[in-house]
Amino acid sequence: MREKLEALRDEALEKVKQAEDKKALQEVRVAYLGKKGPITEVLRGMGKLSAEERPVIGQMANDVRDVIKEQVDSKESALEEAAIEAQLASESIDVTLPGRPVQAGSTHPLTAVVEEVEDAFIGLGFSVAEGPEIETDYYNFEALNLPKDHPARDMQDSFYFTEELLLRTHTSPVQARTMERYQGKGPVKVICPGKVFRRDDDDATHSHQFMQIEGLYVDENVRMSDLKGVLETFAKSFFGAEREIRLRPSFFPFTEPSVEVDVSCGMCGGHGCRICKHSGWIEVLGAGMVHPRVLEMSGFDSTKYSGFAFGMGVERLAMLKYDIDDIRHFYTNDVRFLAQFKRN
Repeated sequence: MREKLEALRDEALEKVKQAEDKKALQEVRVAYLGKKGPITEVLRGMGKLSAEERPVIGQMANDVRDVIKEQVDSKESALEEAAIEAQLASESIDVTLPGRPVQAGSTHPLTAVVEEVEDAFIGLGFSVAEGPEIETDYYNFEALNLPKDHPARDMQDSFYFTEELLLRTHTSPVQARTMERYQGKGPVKVICPGKVFRRDDDDATHSHQFMQIEGLYVDENVRMSDLKGVLETFAKSFFGAEREIRLRPSFFPFTEPSVEVDVSCGMCGGHGCRICKHSGWIEVLGAGMVHPRVLEMSGFDSTKYSGFAFGMGVERLAMLKYDIDDIRHFYTNDVRFLAQFKRN
């Protein structure tokens, strides 16, 4: 029995030395120290030994088991340490290598235009107002002098949720809501940037979703000359100090009189070219004096207060400022396009 235990010990220790990974080592542990291993069988056969041999063989079997366990645990620690060393070696960092450059993002051109327009009008005493993109029919149309049977509604084909809820077709509802909050007491001086939605076929110059910035100034003795002065100051700030504007008669239900505003062509200096269709002027926005009915519906006394309003498309401004020929460039997320507008 002693010879058998010594042979098991030597055999097990040799296999421990040969184990190259934790899986092989675990197999040695189970084979020699498990419940079905040879050492356990020796201990189970102790009853067949004489009273004198039992304590001697039992002690020897325990010693053999302890030696094997100790060697297995020691080899397992050595394997773990070697694995850690190998991992550290493979993941080592050469601190002398040059760093990888981080690509900085850029401001989206539409965001840049909105911020520039806001800065220009804030400098003129305007504040920025916002409102919901899902609007009621009342604020989107009726409060702006567009009753339910008004033919001008056909000019703004809309996305309706119900008969009374729709995606706003312009940011003018923000103006109506703002005037209501002032409860008939001026002055009101705000610009309203935001997304608007209309049922339109997307092409190079049209989109079902686009951005507008509208402005409103209501106070006593506000005149058309004030409107022209504000818009001329903005045009020179945004397009260049040499640019001029002109007002052409037009029609909008919520302003009377109404005008279209053109800016002199920056490409030809107003002499006429392909960009301005040889007219010397480029249309940029619509404006006019706030209709007395719109003032009354928002709680203002139209005999005491007057005001002007204007609205411009952000994409239109960006396309003119940066000479962009397709509105879809703004929404395709092409990094090559966006990278052109990085700020220093």
